[in-house]
This record gives sequence, structure tokens and C-alpha cells, in this order.
Amino acid sequence: MAEYTATIHWERGEQPFTDRRYSRRHEMHFDGGAVVPGSSSPHSVRVPYSDPAAVDPEEAFVAALSSCHMLWFLDLACQAGWRVDDYRDDAVGTMAKDAEGKLAMTRVTLRPAVRATSRPSSNTAEPSSVCPPQVE
Repeated sequence: MAEYTATIHWERGEQPFTDRRYSRRHEMHFDGGAVVPGSSSPHSVRVPYSDPAAVDPEEAFVAALSSCHMLWFLDLACQAGWRVDDYRDDAVGTMAKDAEGKLAMTRVTLRPAVRATSRPSSNTAEPSSVCPPQVE
């Protein structure tokens, strides 16, 4: 079993808060040490209470799906003996009302573009020796 952690930290500072005029900017701390600025989306909460330069939860969700798909694809390609040179995905998430009329991420479209060298000939090493097994 694996466990993943993230710490989200926000501080009110001198903002009144109860008038709903407070910054949604915060920090996302990940278990590997990365710290990413976060905020609500400017589509949900207007600037200056949102920070368009920070990552909002909807963007993070789309990025997580895209990243997971890429890692899965790269592993499959490696196991099949393909040499992938470049992978890019211009993923898009759509926020809309769901069947219950509530705002939700209703669709994520992945658009991977892959540049790969042709599969090595049978004279080269077997794919299993090119891609060592994953550590359990």
C-alpha cells in the first residue's frame, strides 16, 4: 500500500474575511518537497481574490489525469520496445453543470502527441532488458 500526502496552507493575514473579500492564494506542499502556489480559479472567484498565476484545483485535476495517462503510456511503450522521444498533451477540462444541476468537472479531454523512434529490430535487446521491472 502506498500513501501520498499534500499539505495545503492558507493564512488570513490582515484581511477581514467575513466580508468574503479575502485572497484565495495558498501554498500546496507535496511529499517530495515541491511547493506550488495555489488559488481558486479566476472563473470562480474574481481577481484580486484569485491569483491567475497560481494553480487552481481544476487545473491540478486536469494535470494529474494527463500526467497519469502519460506515465502509463510511456511504460507501455517501453515494455513494447518503442523509443519515445517526446510526449506532449494539451489536456482540457470542462466545468459545467452535472445531471443534478451542480457545477462539476464534467469532461477532461486528453490530446497526447507522441514522437517515437521506430521499434528496435529483433536483433537488439529484448524490451524486458531495456525496461527493468518496476520496484514493488
